[in-house]
Amino acid sequence: MQPLTPPVGTSRDEAAGADLVAAMERAWATLLPRANALADDITWAMVEADREWYDAAPAELRAEIRASTREHVRRGLWTMAGVPLQEGRAIDLWRETGRRRARQGVPMELVLKSCSHGTRVLWEAMLWGRGTQELPDEVVIRAGQRMWGALEVQIATVVDAYRREQARLQRHDLQREINVLDGLLVGRGGDPGFLAEANEVLGLGRLDRVTCVVVLGTGDVPPSPRSPEERLERSGMRSWWHAHEGASVGLVRLGNREIDDVVSALADAPGRIGVAPVRDGLGELASAYRLARQVATIRRTPGPSAVIDALPELLVASAPQVAYLLVSEVLGGLLAEPDPHRGILVDTLRALLAHNGSATHAARELYCHRNTVIYRMRQIEAGTARRISDARDRLVLTLALMALDQQQR
Repeated sequence: MQPLTPPVGTSRDEAAGADLVAAMERAWATLLPRANALADDITWAMVEADREWYDAAPAELRAEIRASTREHVRRGLWTMAGVPLQEGRAIDLWRETGRRRARQGVPMELVLKSCSHGTRVLWEAMLWGRGTQELPDEVVIRAGQRMWGALEVQIATVVDAYRREQARLQRHDLQREINVLDGLLVGRGGDPGFLAEANEVLGLGRLDRVTCVVVLGTGDVPPSPRSPEERLERSGMRSWWHAHEGASVGLVRLGNREIDDVVSALADAPGRIGVAPVRDGLGELASAYRLARQVATIRRTPGPSAVIDALPELLVASAPQVAYLLVSEVLGGLLAEPDPHRGILVDTLRALLAHNGSATHAARELYCHRNTVIYRMRQIEAGTARRISDARDRLVLTLALMALDQQQR
């Protein structure tokens, strides 16, 4: 085999170091197909080592620990193998795990044992595969240094997050917060006594401005309050969260901020998110929750929307009979067309409405000739009995497409 020739401007020592790192990453990558199996071995060993505690723990907690261990192993192997992470940094996962275990009441000793045992299992798996890969000693040594160094950082991160969350739980009576949030969401804000208790528990004054945030999961991924809460905290906004009717519901104290600041802070948060103002204090939280939830429900993609920015969609969603008529009576002629012509006409209608009826701009979006768009527009106008050039007809057609989207969701 010919020796590697280092690139121009690169010493042979640097090239050798890069080759060593690449070999180490390839070695870790061989464990990726076994990630879940290795994680399950770790979980089983953890449970066996502390059987009494785990037997007394709820089944949901044991299932969550298994899923969390899988995620830790997967991200850890990705990092060691040099695979770009698509789901956040490993250190962020360690921090979240520390917080979660504190909230769940898992003893710190068990948390640290799981970190050490998980690292040992992965290291033994690497050594077991060494013979089949014929790894040089230098690669194994470098891999070990990197892994045990990462363990030190992991333990320090988990311990710090655990202790911080534990202190937060001690400062705040979390159960009282949950109780008042639940009561407010089901409409108890009309009771003056309960309202006074809610303000006291949450530390809110009569003039404090608040807003409601509702986060719905996407697909099989349930909503998580931690991500929105952290983002809001980084933006200087205190928030309280509660799981309610399958959603994560947050009450956000605005201070001198506005709802637009809440939306900006949650711009890259996972889930479909609705944001609604709470008018006239906590007594109106139930109404704001219903609006925010409706906004989150009608969103087609992950991300936040304020109520004020989704008023047309809310109007359509709040009147199912009107929505049915918009689809059947306004778009019925188009939807009766056979595929794929039906889809082509609907896409053309969307483009025309997006460009205020301009065939030229719609043609650019659709990558077709302007005359083609004009021909389709005539078909659309004939099928809907509406004129694209008429502002009121464009409004009706826009609402009809919104109703169609909500029916198809």
